[in-house]
Amino acid sequence: MRIVDNRADLAAARSAATGRVGVVMTMGALHEGHATLLREARKNADVVLATIFVNPLQFGPNEDFTRYPRTLAADLQVCEREGVDVVFTPDPEVMYPGGEPGVRVDPGPLGDLLEGAVRPGHFAGVLTVVHKLLCLTGADVAYFGEKDFQQLTLIKAMVRDLDLDVEIVGVPTVREPDGLALSSRNRYLDDDQRVLGLHLSAALRAGQAAAAEGADAPAVTAAASAALAPVEADYLELRSPDLGPAPAAGDARLLIAARVGPTRLIDNAPVRLLGKV
Repeated sequence: MRIVDNRADLAAARSAATGRVGVVMTMGALHEGHATLLREARKNADVVLATIFVNPLQFGPNEDFTRYPRTLAADLQVCEREGVDVVFTPDPEVMYPGGEPGVRVDPGPLGDLLEGAVRPGHFAGVLTVVHKLLCLTGADVAYFGEKDFQQLTLIKAMVRDLDLDVEIVGVPTVREPDGLALSSRNRYLDDDQRVLGLHLSAALRAGQAAAAEGADAPAVTAAASAALAPVEADYLELRSPDLGPAPAAGDARLLIAARVGPTRLIDNAPVRLLGKV
């Protein structure tokens, strides 16, 4: 496994690569969810490239950029175990050599909904760094987790709308046995907060169960909201798979963000609306 931390060495590693190149972009603090992404890349690409970079552009002024977990030595062990060929570990000066960029990728109206409504500017920071990393790595395919479903949706839209020559693959959310979605921020939770965090996945299951019994979109949302009740929600919404308004029948997505103590968790799940009266 080759570890590079600058543009010249990344370019050299990329030029030496032959065949289909897959990239997994991370902010480090790797867990089984990231490992699953790396395995998907390993199965479907000839060369696997991972990036580890805590992107300051996507953190708001009162968010957890300074305390976000940085565990590079352990992360590199995960990468080696999963058969990664190249790991790119830039610092902000390498990613943004001219300082904070004045030109960023505008996520459009979808960037102002859900996560974007709570975290203004977040998705401009996400899309900007993803675009830069796609250019720097020259990847043929990039893998992202469905846990960050709005992020995945916006990345697919960016690739489509800007004619980027890369395939974007979404990988299902990985969960703990008790249902908690894996997240690097789960390590912030104490024992009591972790129990409260289980209400997110319980709310998703309640919404899915209501839909399976023929509930319409408002009733599905109400069932999920009741199961989430002990936790302070930033939002709980049922939307179409492209995050437009929920359909009367067919595939939909239930999305939740909630605060558990000082920690903010997100989760989502597919829902099938039967369209019964």
